[in-house]
Amino acid sequence: MQNQNKSLIKGLSILKSIMKSTKPLTANYLCQTLDIDKSTMSRLITTLVSEGFIEYVENSKELVLSDIMKNISQKEIRDKIVGKTSALLDEIFYLTDECSYIGILDNNAVLYLNQVDKSNRVLKTKNSIGLHAPLHTNAFGKILLAFEKIDLKTLDLKKYTVNTITTVTRLQKEIDLVKQRGYAIGFEEYEFGLFSIAVPYFNNKREFVGTIGISGLSARVNQDSCHEIAKQIFNLVNPVI
Repeated sequence: MQNQNKSLIKGLSILKSIMKSTKPLTANYLCQTLDIDKSTMSRLITTLVSEGFIEYVENSKELVLSDIMKNISQKEIRDKIVGKTSALLDEIFYLTDECSYIGILDNNAVLYLNQVDKSNRVLKTKNSIGLHAPLHTNAFGKILLAFEKIDLKTLDLKKYTVNTITTVTRLQKEIDLVKQRGYAIGFEEYEFGLFSIAVPYFNNKREFVGTIGISGLSARVNQDSCHEIAKQIFNLVNPVI
């Protein structure tokens, strides 16, 4: 039983190392960092691979999480983000009286993890949780483009309205402006009649996590009021310490 516990601990330490790493790891590297002999490492890796926890990168000796484990890991991370920002989304809704959102980067698109709309309006924003939106068409995407490493040339700058940014040059200028201001605005660039305002969201370690903001009917705001609202949201999400 004691030997089984030791093997379990070593196996979990291997899995944990691969989960935490941002790049594939080799068995030799794991042996050195975890102080596990080669024969034991080989046996444990074979077990983890056969059970579907990890897998080899094609035609190499490098190890990564399996797709199943990646999905589990991603879900845990996303659930934590939702939990930590739920109260903040409430505050933003009560501050602006508009539907608030938290979004992250996923497959070169905005993925909306959560939204809050406690208004009594007949016409309300649709439920966007779990949906994606093109990065170049809204304030949330512009924040992600400004704070994530994304090659603009890889984006499909499809035109949705007459206001959609459809050139890399213009999009780069918009991103530079977002970095300068600290917030982004989208005005009828994805759908006519809709606006969006977003700011960056950082964790306690000041690591960029995603984007928080609002979206609603453009009839309720104008270009000038959008900037003032954006500054208020920024101060709420990123208070001066």
